[in-house]
Amino acid sequence: MFFALDEDQREFDAAVRGYLAERFDLEAVRGVVEDGASDGNPASLWSAAGEQGWLATLVPEENDGLGLGLVEAQVIARALGAGCAPGPWRGTVLAAEAIRLAGGDSQRSEWLPKLAAGQAVGAFTERGSAASGLPAVEYGAIADVVVAPSQDGVPGLSLVTGASATPVGSYDGTTRLASLSGGTAEELAGATVEVQKALVDRATVLVAADLVGIAREALSRTVAYDREREQFGVPVGSFQAIKHVMADLHVGVTMAEHASLYAAHAVDTGLDDADLAVAVAKGKASEVALQATGAMIQYHGGIGYTWEHEAHFFYKRAKRLAGQFGGVDVQREKIAALTV
Repeated sequence: MFFALDEDQREFDAAVRGYLAERFDLEAVRGVVEDGASDGNPASLWSAAGEQGWLATLVPEENDGLGLGLVEAQVIARALGAGCAPGPWRGTVLAAEAIRLAGGDSQRSEWLPKLAAGQAVGAFTERGSAASGLPAVEYGAIADVVVAPSQDGVPGLSLVTGASATPVGSYDGTTRLASLSGGTAEELAGATVEVQKALVDRATVLVAADLVGIAREALSRTVAYDREREQFGVPVGSFQAIKHVMADLHVGVTMAEHASLYAAHAVDTGLDDADLAVAVAKGKASEVALQATGAMIQYHGGIGYTWEHEAHFFYKRAKRLAGQFGGVDVQREKIAALTV
């Protein structure tokens, strides 16, 4: 069976990547990274996310969304990862998914159109609870609504609004973190254990796709550089040892790309192997993103270690995301439990 993106999905991917390449490239990313006083959500990029449907992908059409699936959403996540793009895209998409899956009619009608259009910022976290506080929430300081566990260790989700935010530092300048306390918590009545697992699966796939985008872009930039950089009068990319490393990375990244795409399809269609597919995708994506970004630093020679080069954007983003929703070891334990 041939399994790949269809024409519309490929066009969607090209549109996101084209926008980032033309209007929010790595120099613009550097501006966000180096401006520690900013909220980390550039207005132009956020407007594009709303206007071009990046936030509306999973929102039903009756709530002003596109009514598409996780396959399309992971296409966007992969492109944003490749561009090291900042902003609360994933948190907003996941908040909307939580409201779609577990919210009542009034909650859907209130929040989904605003989240889909970029008129409201969302966040999603597994850590802490609405009752005890939420540590290190991505873009928590600017989120209009945060989806979080209702109580520590007890099934249930709440919509948290109006919380007080305390900034938290991060080595990855392409995001902003804040701890939240207080505010108003409104229960999502349909947040069963099954729904919470479905949300975590979706979050895991989107993080895996971001990592895959990081890995492919890091590898592509490294190969391009080593074709031009010369030692002893020849390109360093012609050295057999470097060829072998790049070839192995290409195989690993390609496997992660297919695993991420298949996991999104498996979750969308409710396949029996969806749990396994998600674990494989996240485990492989975490592994190869760290490998590819580490190689990017090493095989750019001395410049790869400098602040002026963009390699550290990719490495730090990969390092931050690799452990989210379970790192390599966690995913391998899940795979073993599901297969052995």
